[in-house]
Amino acid sequence: MTADSASINLTHHFLIAMPSLEDATFAKSVVYVCEHNKRGALGLLINKPSDLSMEDLFDKVDLPLHREDLRNAPVLQGGPVHTERGFVLHDAMWGDAQAASEEIAKAAHVASQEAEALSHVSDKESVYASTMRIPGGLEMTTSKDVLEALSMGAGPKRVLISLGYSAWGEGQLESELAENSWLTVVADPAVIFDTPVAQRYERAMALLGLASWMLSTEVGHS
Repeated sequence: MTADSASINLTHHFLIAMPSLEDATFAKSVVYVCEHNKRGALGLLINKPSDLSMEDLFDKVDLPLHREDLRNAPVLQGGPVHTERGFVLHDAMWGDAQAASEEIAKAAHVASQEAEALSHVSDKESVYASTMRIPGGLEMTTSKDVLEALSMGAGPKRVLISLGYSAWGEGQLESELAENSWLTVVADPAVIFDTPVAQRYERAMALLGLASWMLSTEVGHS
């Protein structure tokens, strides 16, 4: 890995697959990069639906789903790693301690003494356990408490749930960029949460002023 590639940080960026990328998992994909550092990168595919709806998923984990806005939304295939595990990408659920305490109490119906303990949550601490805070205002949570919040009709307003994630080892993503496998652009959460799955590839392209028909396998990345 060169000195220049070591300085690249694509956290909170989209990776947009070039036509030359023909891998079965990543062809014509958009990946949201949750973390990128010198050890590697971790992200979620945002435009590859699975056969499950969110209602199906909640049935499988024995939870009701009292969020009508999410009931028919697809669960996505986030990538080839740990496909048996759920990863929840959502708007940041942190702020002052009082807001965090109220959210948890509402979602989990905690006992009064537990609610008292939650009043000591520090400022800007995530409401949920096992949460990665991502610069750009999003979080990724792997703990069941976020599902319990959604089950109760609470939780973050905008949510994407995937099974599995995508990962690159040290220098691997940089090598793929050098091979012109990906276009990169700063992520727009509206593409993730407010755009139909089938349109996300073209919408991500449009952030660069491009459309897929304009590209050939010889075009380099931005």
